[in-house]
Amino acid sequence: MKSSFPETGSRRLDTAEDTRAFGEDLGAALEAGDVVILDGPLGAGKTTFTQGVAIGMQVRGRVTSPTFVIAREHRSTVGGPALVHMDAYRLLGEGGSGDPVGELDALDLDTDLTQAVIVAEWGGGLVEQITERYLLVHLDRETAVAEDPDSEARIFTWETVGG
Repeated sequence: MKSSFPETGSRRLDTAEDTRAFGEDLGAALEAGDVVILDGPLGAGKTTFTQGVAIGMQVRGRVTSPTFVIAREHRSTVGGPALVHMDAYRLLGEGGSGDPVGELDALDLDTDLTQAVIVAEWGGGLVEQITERYLLVHLDRETAVAEDPDSEARIFTWETVGG
């Protein structure tokens, strides 16, 4: 990841547009081989954030939830790395082999994962087995709602894990 994006931080994002814009900032800083894990409850904004990442990376294709397809690959429009957006929960869930690397290989993606950026929703348990360094992004939608039940805000915290 380019140094233009801080390795740790926290930010309150009040709207879906804010979430996409923050994702776009991250996407512009991502490089081949980077892995981003998105952690948060259903409806927290993981896919909305990934839509912004895709804009920042300048990849093609509509970014939607990977829940039903497990992984979706988006090719660069500018010669950069592809974006592989995956639902790691489904990949590792019931029926999985217990071998996350094998499960990734079984997806038969057209991209060498070391030459792509991986954004994994629900990636805990998978990422530690495929990379030593990753960006963990936690999406909290409960804190703002507890303060104001009408709030749409999310609090994003992130940290780079590993060496």
